[in-house]
Amino acid sequence: MTTPTAPATRGTERFLASELAGEANFLIARARSRGSAEANARLAPLGLRVRSYSVLSLACSGLHPTQRELAEFLSLDPSQIVALVDNLEKDGHVRRIPDPNDRRSKLIDSTEAGQALYERARALTCESEALSLAGLSAAEQRQFLALLNKAAFPPN
Repeated sequence: MTTPTAPATRGTERFLASELAGEANFLIARARSRGSAEANARLAPLGLRVRSYSVLSLACSGLHPTQRELAEFLSLDPSQIVALVDNLEKDGHVRRIPDPNDRRSKLIDSTEAGQALYERARALTCESEALSLAGLSAAEQRQFLALLNKAAFPPN
C-alpha cells in the first residue's frame, strides 16, 4: 500500500489532465452548471430562473405550446412544467387557452406583461451566454452552438 503524496499543484487545474476532463457528458454537465448558475443570478431580480425563463420564452414564441410539448422539448417532468406554468400564470405572465384541436388540452400563451418580462430576461440571458462563450471566437461560437444543437436534437 502506498501513501498518497501531496500534489505538486493545488486547485482544479490539476484535474484537467484526468480522464474525466475529456468525457463529453462531464463537460456538458459542467458547462451547463456554470451557465445556469450565471443565468440564474442575472434572472433572479426578475423573479425568474432558467427553467421558468425557458417556459416563458416558448410561451412568447408565438408557437402556442401545450404543457406536454414544453415537457418534451425542455426534457422536464410534466409535473415540473405544471408548477412552472402555474407560477408564471399566477404572476400574470402566461395564460392557458383552449386548444382548438383538442378541447382537453390547453395552449400556453404569453400575456403583454409576460412579453415585456421576456424581453428584459432575454437581454440578461444574452449577457450570460456571452460571458459563458467569451473564450471562443465568433466562428467558434457559431460552430459550438451548431454542434450542441446536433447533440441535443439528434435525427430520429
